[in-house]
Amino acid sequence: MPTNGGINIGRTVQSAIYRDGVYGHRPAVPTSPDALADAARRRMTRTGWSYVSGGAGVQRTVAANREAFGRYRTVPRQMVDVGERSLATTLLGRELPAPVLFGPVGALELAVQHQRGGRAAAPRNAEPALARAARDLGLPVVISSQASTPMEHTAALLGDGPWWFQLYWSSDDALVESFVSRAEASGCEAIVVTLDTHVLGWRTADLDLGYLPFARAEGIAQYLSDPRFRELVEARVRETSATSEDEAATSNRPTATAVRSLLSMARHHPGPTLRNLTQPHARAAVETFLQVFSRSTLTWPDLAWLRERTSMPILVKGIQHPDDARAALDHGADGIIVSNHGGRQIDNAVASIDALAPVVDAVRAHSGDSGAGGGAGGVSGGRVPVLFDSGIRTGADAFTALALGADAVLLGRPWVYGLALAGADGVRAVAEHVLAELDLTMALAGVSATDQIGRHNLAL
Repeated sequence: MPTNGGINIGRTVQSAIYRDGVYGHRPAVPTSPDALADAARRRMTRTGWSYVSGGAGVQRTVAANREAFGRYRTVPRQMVDVGERSLATTLLGRELPAPVLFGPVGALELAVQHQRGGRAAAPRNAEPALARAARDLGLPVVISSQASTPMEHTAALLGDGPWWFQLYWSSDDALVESFVSRAEASGCEAIVVTLDTHVLGWRTADLDLGYLPFARAEGIAQYLSDPRFRELVEARVRETSATSEDEAATSNRPTATAVRSLLSMARHHPGPTLRNLTQPHARAAVETFLQVFSRSTLTWPDLAWLRERTSMPILVKGIQHPDDARAALDHGADGIIVSNHGGRQIDNAVASIDALAPVVDAVRAHSGDSGAGGGAGGVSGGRVPVLFDSGIRTGADAFTALALGADAVLLGRPWVYGLALAGADGVRAVAEHVLAELDLTMALAGVSATDQIGRHNLAL
């Protein structure tokens, strides 16, 4: 159902579930976040579950992101007129039905490889299903650089729906420019530069399986569809001698897994699969991607370089320290996303929710916003938006982040689990459950609009 500004959506969703229950129907996906994750784990492939759910090291940061919410307790308030409530807000000048976005998730096809059609159909069941759900709800999507579908295809499915593009900064600046240009031409409304993944964290679950989706051409559709990237691939093919190709081909004894990997590369590469199996381009594309992905030499002046090349708002994702937030603003950022990449990059890192309030205060003071420490709501004029990511599983979690000063939150793994279980219907259901609980939490805390939420709602 469309959220329509979120007018009492909690009661609407809740009543629909109970009404359907009279006829023996259960929700499309579990409402409990633990049950949701467990159901997805049982349904997804082993490698898909490992990639989506896993974190760095022994998963201490993943656990900390969840557990830290327990330190921020909401204070119920009584005898307040909350008969009509709205989740509506404004973000970067765009009116939204709720302060919730679908966060960027790479290699999304891994979540649906078990569905009808298997691995071959997985890209068609990934971003397109997300786009249908987001379009129905009116919520923004942040499309990943590591998507399984080219951004132009997803944008077309979103129609007039809002979307942002999440940029992994390649070692090839011309490729960065190409990505940003394509996004702008396709109707993108903001660029999200992810700063915390210039190297991959030590992800033990994936390492133990020896599984990196990009090495099989999974999750690199943005690159395979990019003209600059294709130039790099052609150059690699030309420069690679037949001798070196033969040596590379015989360096490892062929195995069934190697054959499947080669087939995956050929299937994902543009053009007929059989032709791609007989030519070097598919393999060269994967090798080129692995060579150009990410750049560890970036410094703040590089952000100013990007600022000169687009008129779109730029938000930086991965901020955990107030000094980094101030530096980002000094070098052209228009917004901040507090995130530790869902615990996937550094083990034993600070919980993202613990980093939120100090960053909010720093941004508000740095930008001269008198609303330091305030709640969510309309982001307009000179106000710099601060968004939150990492650990949001419920509407109550979203309320806590908004109370600590976030203007909106990005939802990640939960909607992916919904996608794995029930496609677009699952994504839509998960989002509606989060919005419904956020609305009901607001009502029980004596709040009728998101711009009323603030630290006064917490027992700090």
